[in-house]
Amino acid sequence: MSAHFEELGWQRTPMGEISLRRRFDPTVRADIYEVKLDDEYLMSSLFTVAECELARLGLARTPGADLDVVVGGLGLGYTAREALRDTRVRTLTVIEYTDAVIDWHQCDLLPDTVGLAADSRVALVCADFFAAAASATGFDPQRPGRTYDAVLLDIDHSPRHVLHHPHTAFYTADGLRAFAAHLAPGGTFALWSDDAPDDEFLAVLGSVFTDVEAQQVFFDNPLIRSRSTNTVYLATRAQG
Repeated sequence: MSAHFEELGWQRTPMGEISLRRRFDPTVRADIYEVKLDDEYLMSSLFTVAECELARLGLARTPGADLDVVVGGLGLGYTAREALRDTRVRTLTVIEYTDAVIDWHQCDLLPDTVGLAADSRVALVCADFFAAAASATGFDPQRPGRTYDAVLLDIDHSPRHVLHHPHTAFYTADGLRAFAAHLAPGGTFALWSDDAPDDEFLAVLGSVFTDVEAQQVFFDNPLIRSRSTNTVYLATRAQG
């Protein structure tokens, strides 16, 4: 058993103060790792099912071999780790806004994702995902216009509940259309959301992509002794 509470790292950002803490949870009798933005909880190692499903569901519908994949938002690293379990992944570019988060992984502070930063397939890039998505350059400044086979996004709580107001433009038809240029034809866009499926956002998604769906992910929540749900949106860039 570790100390009841320990702050492992923090940094001030334009969105607020981001911090990583480890605490012992008596309910599950285990150490839990949590990320907070100011007083708001962003993620917890207690709830990782949907983060893993984001990668699994997104890559399951992505055709081909030697896949080049982008993960938007590093966080605790579960989405990136799950993506690497797909043997077709050739490169995994993780776009993370805060260099402190990258440092947590480079220092292997998180036991479940030790070695992630050292994987030869992985590039951890400190950048604004949403600015890159809206730009002509895209996610690789060294190769402007490069396209990817899949983009797995887990940054905001949901399309309606964003962490930073400028992110809202991404979830519009114009924002998604600019982003879609960075996906290869037939490529997959997968998005995590903490909210239930949103029909209005599905319609916006369907105006830009094909084969659009929202899958609910159910998982046990020991804190409330019941089940909780997240949503994974899935969409495909049309061929041709």
